Amino acid sequence: MSKQTRATQMLEKAGIAFSVQGYDYDPDADRIGLQAAEALGEAPRRVLKTLMALVDGKPVCVILPSVGRSP
Repeated sequence: MSKQTRATQMLEKAGIAFSVQGYDYDPDADRIGLQAAEALGEAPRRVLKTLMALVDGKPVCVILPSVGRSP
């Protein structure tokens, strides 16, 4: 059974189709998105990460490819 996140709840509420893929999470990985891609056998550019935040008191969801990195 998969765990619901704020991102999946928002996708469901918006009626957007998506799928969740489970994998063995490594909390000590340097780059979680890249570790997820490797565990799933996918190219990192195909694995997305989500960031949830409040902007001016409104929730926003940012979806980024796992290959991206902040300077």
